[in-house]
Amino acid sequence: MLRNLATDLFMHEKIKTTFARAKELQRFSERLITKAKGNNLTARRAVDRDIKDKAVLKKIFEVLLPRYSDRKGGYTQVYKIGQRMGDSALMSLIRLVQ
Repeated sequence: MLRNLATDLFMHEKIKTTFARAKELQRFSERLITKAKGNNLTARRAVDRDIKDKAVLKKIFEVLLPRYSDRKGGYTQVYKIGQRMGDSALMSLIRLVQ
């Protein structure tokens, strides 16, 4: 589930999900970006294990890594946006920092 959420996050740069999933996704995606910052074959293979979409892999290494080259962490932000109508689950928006 986290792999699919991470793929969607990297593709669209923001997604809406429950707060618990957003917090776990934040940990998962930050680790992936940090791994990818090695920017060598080993880093590409490590990220490829979790992200299967080739277009998203290309975006990570060609668009996101140059954007985050000078950052040490904090690549994502989580915003609470209220409760879901059906079951009152706390919803949040997770997005990649510009």
